[in-house]
Amino acid sequence: MTETILAGPDFDHDIARAKRAAADGPVIITEAGQPAYVLLRHEEYRRLATRKPTIHEVLRMDDGHDFDFEPPKLDIRLKPPDFT
Repeated sequence: MTETILAGPDFDHDIARAKRAAADGPVIITEAGQPAYVLLRHEEYRRLATRKPTIHEVLRMDDGHDFDFEPPKLDIRLKPPDFT
């Protein structure tokens, strides 16, 4: 996958070039030298939009919320085995 970077005026001038480049990977379109837009093939967009999160992403706690968690104590009584 190749990433292509195009300045906004270059994109405006040659949209066909941007579409051809998007066949090989994302095309980043810049404004004032900063990334502003990304052009993707529709299949790639759908793949990204419908991707299921990994268990790590689901359990990650980086949303700024903090809480205390005290797991309940289990009362497990084991009976010794009877070898008679």
